[in-house]
Amino acid sequence: MSMWGWVLFACAAAYALKLSGYLLPRSVLDQPFVPSLAGALTVGLLSSLVISNTVAKGQAVVLDSRLLGLGAAALALKINAPYIVVVLVGGLATAAGRWAGLP
Repeated sequence: MSMWGWVLFACAAAYALKLSGYLLPRSVLDQPFVPSLAGALTVGLLSSLVISNTVAKGQAVVLDSRLLGLGAAALALKINAPYIVVVLVGGLATAAGRWAGLP
């Protein structure tokens, strides 16, 4: 199958999955585990995206100044800084690491 065939297949599968959520009966959605499962999946997906974008470069694991920025942003989150401050602290820490010679 060509690349476009796989893209169309993935689009159709995503649409079918989304549609199946609308077709579920209300009694299933009112179960107490559904909101906690949705929250856990969201947190897991977001954290895996953050980590893979921080330490991956192609197929290799690279420890560079992006990890320094992630750590600084995590510390800013720990002290309950506003979101824009967290982003700025992470960006400035990454820039400082690169300025200092880290890859």
